[in-house]
Amino acid sequence: MRETPEDLKELQALLDASLSRSTPHLRSIINTERTLSARQLTQVLTGMCTLALSTVTAKGEPRISGVDGHFLHGKWHFGTARGAAKARHLAARPAVSAAHMRGEQLGVFTHGTVEVLNPRRGEPAADWPDLLAYLKDFYGDDFFDWDNDVVYYRLQPHWMTVYAPDVDKLTAASRS
Repeated sequence: MRETPEDLKELQALLDASLSRSTPHLRSIINTERTLSARQLTQVLTGMCTLALSTVTAKGEPRISGVDGHFLHGKWHFGTARGAAKARHLAARPAVSAAHMRGEQLGVFTHGTVEVLNPRRGEPAADWPDLLAYLKDFYGDDFFDWDNDVVYYRLQPHWMTVYAPDVDKLTAASRS
């Protein structure tokens, strides 16, 4: 777990606010008995988690693709090739939706806006050196030309909810 107490506080406030603003239908599925706290979520979302990421074309057509998601400091981080269609979509229209699902055991649903962490031109995000060290440790130092081949994003969420029908089983599995 890499989250600070402040990260956990912000994430918990987001989770609580998102669920309270949800429709009655969603709250009939995801409720306080079938969700995770911020602390539990950060314990479950470790390493690489495959995300289904939804972007929009210039014509307003939805596109979905998979990305390697890393949940760090209470937010999703992911990358793609600088020349990918997804990178063009995100540059023009940074609003996204992302879902991470593990069968019927876990669903994490997020809506928000992405920020570029390592722009080709301009200053990288203040925490980019630490994130890059994490990514190089995870993937290997020479997996990419980190300066030219890939662009990394942080999803700044404005809504996030978690479905976990068996919290005890899910959190026990993350501890083993």
